[in-house]
Amino acid sequence: VVCSICTTAVKLMIGIVGGSGLDDPDILECRTERFVDTPFGKPSDALIMGKIKNVDCVLLARHGRQHTIMPSNVNYRANIWALKQQGCTHVIVTTACGSLREDIQPGDIVLLDQFIDRSTKREQTFYDGSPSSLQGVCHIPMAEPFCSRTREVLIDVVKGLGIRYHPRGTMLTIEGPRFSSRAESLMFRQWGADVINMTTVPEVILAKEVGLCYASIAMATDYDCWKEHEEALFDVLCPYF
Repeated sequence: VVCSICTTAVKLMIGIVGGSGLDDPDILECRTERFVDTPFGKPSDALIMGKIKNVDCVLLARHGRQHTIMPSNVNYRANIWALKQQGCTHVIVTTACGSLREDIQPGDIVLLDQFIDRSTKREQTFYDGSPSSLQGVCHIPMAEPFCSRTREVLIDVVKGLGIRYHPRGTMLTIEGPRFSSRAESLMFRQWGADVINMTTVPEVILAKEVGLCYASIAMATDYDCWKEHEEALFDVLCPYF
């Protein structure tokens, strides 16, 4: 599956959604800040406008620049809408995660291609029938939730950098803020999930609804709790965002 935007001659603008510790504005040249509003409320923080190698980019800290917004309280609809409204064609996001596989070691990068949703209380559509929502009903296909063309570009980049990576992976998103029990972690492994976090859903779904090419770079921080006798790298104040 190849997205239409990636194969059409359009001016690229890259939205970058930074997760835990991965939202440094210094990656952008000629930075400016813009606080915006959307029909779905305010985004997590200001949009940081700038360029990377002459490509227009917009950086948004998913949890706010002071990291004050827990996963369940992120206004995902406002964040995605703001990036789309700003003119973004692609969205590249980062997320910390726990590994559910022996071969996905702490420090590895996983370029996601599937997800399993275990969230429970998040707005997952722009078509919810409210006055501010988009009109009508949208049954969006989700067999291929991530942009395969953008993932291929990211694979080439991580190869060139010599980073240990996995070209595909299934992310299981839990509600949080608590971590999984060991029984849950073992069950998720049986389901075929590779990594676990608290933010991929509904972000990827909303991006697909508004036609953004969405790709996710997941960095494993530890082995979750299924693997006993392993020291977790994150404590309870810094879960898998």
